[in-house]
Formats: sequence, structure tokens, C-alpha cells
Amino acid sequence: MPALACCVDAAVPPPPCYAFTSWETILPAPDINSGVTSDSHWSPSLSASLYRIDQWGGPYFGVNDNGNVSIYPHGSKTLNHQEIDLFKIVKKASDAKDEGGLGLQLPIIIRLPDVLKHRVESIQSAFESAIEAEGYTSHYQGVYPVKCNQDRFVVDDIVRFGDKFRFGLEAGSKPELLLAMSCLCKGNAEAFLVCNGFKDAEFISLSLVGRKLGFNTVIVLELEEEADLVIDLSRKLGVRPVIGMRAKLRTKHDGHFGSTSGEKGKFGLTTTQILRVVKKLDECGMLDCLQLLHFHIGSQIPSTALLADGVGEAAQVYCELVRLGARMGVIDIGGGLGIDYDGSKSPNSDVSVGYTLEEYAAAVVGEIKSACDRKMVKHPVICSESGRAIVSHHSVLVFEAVSASKNSVPQMSSADLSYLIERLPEDAIVDYRKLSAAAMGGEYETCLLYSDQLKQKCVEQFKEGSFDIDQLAAVDGLCDLVYKAIGAPDPVRTYHVNLSVFTSIPDFWGIGQLFPIVPIHRLEQKPVVKGILSDITCDSDGKIGKFIGGEESLPLHELKGGGGGSYYLGMFLGGAYEEGLGGIHNLFGGPSVVRVSQSDGPHSFAVTQAVHGPSCADVLRMMQHEPEMMFEKLKHRAEEYVFDEGAHGLDHDAIANGIASSFHNMPYLVKSSCSLIASDDDNGYYSSDVNNYGTVVDSDAPEDEEWSDCCA
Repeated sequence: MPALACCVDAAVPPPPCYAFTSWETILPAPDINSGVTSDSHWSPSLSASLYRIDQWGGPYFGVNDNGNVSIYPHGSKTLNHQEIDLFKIVKKASDAKDEGGLGLQLPIIIRLPDVLKHRVESIQSAFESAIEAEGYTSHYQGVYPVKCNQDRFVVDDIVRFGDKFRFGLEAGSKPELLLAMSCLCKGNAEAFLVCNGFKDAEFISLSLVGRKLGFNTVIVLELEEEADLVIDLSRKLGVRPVIGMRAKLRTKHDGHFGSTSGEKGKFGLTTTQILRVVKKLDECGMLDCLQLLHFHIGSQIPSTALLADGVGEAAQVYCELVRLGARMGVIDIGGGLGIDYDGSKSPNSDVSVGYTLEEYAAAVVGEIKSACDRKMVKHPVICSESGRAIVSHHSVLVFEAVSASKNSVPQMSSADLSYLIERLPEDAIVDYRKLSAAAMGGEYETCLLYSDQLKQKCVEQFKEGSFDIDQLAAVDGLCDLVYKAIGAPDPVRTYHVNLSVFTSIPDFWGIGQLFPIVPIHRLEQKPVVKGILSDITCDSDGKIGKFIGGEESLPLHELKGGGGGSYYLGMFLGGAYEEGLGGIHNLFGGPSVVRVSQSDGPHSFAVTQAVHGPSCADVLRMMQHEPEMMFEKLKHRAEEYVFDEGAHGLDHDAIANGIASSFHNMPYLVKSSCSLIASDDDNGYYSSDVNNYGTVVDSDAPEDEEWSDCCA
């Protein structure tokens, strides 16, 4: 008889030492692991399939024979000796300096400029191939919208890699315009500097001055009123502008990212407004300045059918502007080139796209050529603003799981169970008897139902004060034993990660954007836990409970206790928008950053830039606090309240030293001992060298190298 049944009536003593857990042998659990690969037969390739790395990661990420995520910096052209082990990069960055590392604290962003270069070249190559195949008589000339990632080194890299392609930049605000002008000082003189966004007199004046400084600046009209400002200011400054206009197309992108498309979109001019602007420019003798048509269907265009529809409509507008006398030469198709975040290649998803880069380019070139040929219009230069497609792959966010919730099932003797039953209320005893009967009959689903009812009634008794916390814990333990004995799946566990979702993955919190998240090592081992991720902010929204593939949990490995090693996770394809959108909720600043290039060294990579993440002092300054004054107040407080307590206590100097260290450290969790216990030898004075803060400097680096060169 199962242990549940023999203990229903407390008046009937159970057999001696009859443990509840023996029920598992009397009532075998269903075989829930049938057909599942055992641990001994697990392999890195099975992990690659489980996490879909082969689908969303190509051609830049895979899994090597050691079970670590590999980086292919040159895409499909990467040679075997050029493959980079991501786990080795993390170890190099985070290991202490006396162990040969850089001493950076996690979380950390790993930038891969070789991947960035490959993305620029791939987009250029796709359009060149489509142009050649279609017999198109003009060329492609892209721009990078700096809003996707305004990091100085990212923008500089794109300008440098795109120089031979006349690759330019797009700015949507005054600081972005200043940034773009500065970076293009080293760029190709023919590269476009496209000025989008809402504009005031200062913005337009800066754009016009840009033409005086030799930049190929194009002022794109977003509002009809901007035409008056451009006309007036260009006359005052004596600059002949190049003008573009954004058309508000009828084509509508119905996905999440399509809110800026269609007739009710945020940006652009209607057909009526376009005609009025053309007339105004003609009357001012400036119609020849109108040379570019811009439009934007929306980010993450899911299919080439929608793309072709929008491009075809815009091409008709372009031909009409030529007919009206404008000296047109460029059609800017905007952004929209999507990223396959989940590897599904689906045209019906906000996190995937149903086309390749080559198919995208072919659709664009084909539609523009067809429209222009019908109207006998010269083929225009094709420009695109594919920021997401350029920078998403080049950046990996790595963070550490610091702890996990435990699902330990308690041992409960028959005597313990009898004692619990004696104290159950009458209606709960009824549920217990039903549970026992279902157990004897092997009715697994019914067992779960009565177990949950039993627990709920005991919770109500606890709320009313007639059940104590020890009894409630015993009921929880009983229900856990029932779940285990009938073979119910283990509940999803929570892994606590040293990260702020609001700072580093804000699009997940804000719009539910999904990114691939994967353990970056131990992939030769079978993951045995289903988990969700909870960050370290004091906010219940700071968690990740949805993952690519429609999953509500992530396969994870057990954490190794007792110094058995860290457990690192990587968030991939997040190189666009996340850094610029991230805030400092709970005063958690951004991650540390390393810039890694492929090299011929022993581990195939070199760290060319390493920057510590913002310290506690840095994030406090962002909120108008003054860390130096704060430290002085606390130091004086220590002198006033704390007296010398001898060898086993803290004196005020030790406390001041510890507080100073806390100002210097990053806000995230650290494994080392508390700074109040093991404080720095800095005499208790807080200081911060803003000019040198956080950058690893190599005094032997060549003069033309802006970053340190630290080979792995």
C-alpha cells in the first residue's frame, strides 16, 4: 500500500520507519525522459541545435569541440586558425592582472570590429551583385544611421571600413550631426551625410556649414515648414544646399516596427505637401537643389513582398519629381533590412525575416529599375540606412549567473506525516484522502489536482492564523514529494544574473524584443535545468522570462558550488540600440567594454581596447550628485561617530578607506571581499582621474594606434 494511504488515519500506526519517499518505488513515475539523449551522449553540436545557434548565429557564431561559443570574425571566409573562443576572451578580460588578465568587472560588452567590417562589405557586395545582375546603370552608396550605436569607435570603424565604398553617415539630431561631421573628416569626400529628423534653425545652419566644410551634406525635409528655414538660412549663409524630402508612403508595415509607416506615420510629407514644396522651391529658383527622395517603411521589414511594394511606390514618386523638374539623383530607401533574431527565417514574425541579404538587395534594385525604365528616367544612386543590419552582430553582452533558486525535496518520515495529518482541518483531510485514493489508483493528473487543493486550503488556514509556518512548510514539502513521486516536471528555476535588464537589454523590458541568450561555455554538457533570468535590480520587472522560439524558460546547467567556476551567459545580436537606450535604473551603469580583433597570436585574438564600466561615482554624477563632497561628508561622519576599536574592530580611517573604494567600484556584484574589510591603501581620500579613467593604456603602442594592444 502506498505510504499516502497507510497514513490517512492517524489512529492506525504506520509500519516502522516507513518513509514517504518509498511511494516512488511502489508507484513508479511515468517515463518522462523517453527518447531524450543521456548526459554521456551529449555533444556540442546538440547544444548548437538546442539553442538554435546554427540558425541565428550564422555565419558569425558556432560551438567548438570544447563546448564554448566560437566567433568567426570574417563570416564564412573565416579560416580554421582565425576562429576565436568567446570564453577565452571573457577570461582574458575578467581575470586579475596578476593572473595575466585585464581585471575588468562583468557584465562586459565584447565588440568585434572584424564582424563589423564583414557586415559593411556584405551589404555592399549584395547590392553590387544585384546591380550587375539587373543591368542597373548607377551604383549603391550606403550610410550608417548613428542612432543605432553612437559609440565613437563603432562609428569610426564604419567610416574607415566603408571609405572605399563612399559609405557615409546619417544623423537625426544636432549632437549626432556634430559626431558625424567629426568622424567623416577621415572619410571619403563623396560619402553622404544625410540629415534626418525634426530640425530648427541651428540644426539646418550646422548642415549648411557642413557643405562649406566639404561634407556631402543632404538636408532631408521631414516637415513642410522646414523648407522655409532651408531657403532663408541658405541665402543668409551663402550656401547652395542639397535638399532631400521624406515621402509619407501609403505602403504600411503592420508589424511592431511599422508604426512610422503609412499615411498616419510620424515622419514625412504627403503628396499634397510634396507638390507645395516643389512649387515653393521652383519659385525661389532652388528646384535644382532637390536631389534626394527618402522614405522608410519601418524597421525589421519581414518580407520582400512588403519591401517591393514600398520601394515600387517610392520609385514612382521619384519619377514624378523628375517630371516636375527636380534634379533628382538619389533614392534613399531608409532602414528596414531585418535581423533573424530567432533563426526561424519567418516572414510572419517581429523577430525574424523571410529573406537573405542578397534577396533584399535584388528586390530593391529590381523595383527601382522597373519603375525608372517605364518612365525613361535615369537610374538613381541607391542609398540605404541599414543600421540594425550593420551593427547587431558585432557586439556580445556577457554576464554571470551568481546564484539560482533551489528545488530541494525534503525527506518526510511516516511519523512526520502522521503528525501533520493530525493537525489538518477537516476539509483539508478530505482532500488528503482523495489524494491518497488517486495515488493508489495511479491517477497522476488527479494527484496534482488534490495536492494543489490541499495546499490552497492550508494557505487559507495560515492567513486566518490557525496554521503556523512550520505546518505550512510541511504541507509544501508534502506537495513537492507528490510532484516528484508522480514524475511531474521540475518547476522552472530562477537564475540570478549580475546584470541590469533596464541598462543592458532595455528593448526586452520596453517592447518585449527577444534576443538569443546562450551559455557561452559548458556546451559539451547537457543542460538539465529549465530557468528564467532575474537581474539584480530592486524591480520586479527586472527579469527575462521569454526567449526565442516562443519558449518561457531557457535550458541551463547546474551552477558549480564551492569555487567550482563561474557560469557565463551571452546575449547576442544586441549591437543596435541597446547601449543608447539603456538607463541607470537603481543607479546601475553600463557594462565594461573590450574591443577584440582577430590576430595571429596563440588564441587568435588581440584586445585593442579595454574600458572599465562606470563606477558608483560616475552614475551618481549623472544624477547631479557630487561624489567628492559626498565622500567628505561620510569621512567626517566616521571621524565623529567611530572610535579606534583595536585589532578586531574598524577605526574611522579604515571605514573612510572602504567608502572611498566603494565610490571607485562598479555598482555590480563582485566576488572579492568587502571594501570595508579589505580597503585600498589610498589614505582615505577619494579622487577620480576623469581623463584616464577606465582605459587600459599601452605606452608602447604605435602613435597611429588609438587603443592599447593587449595580445591574448
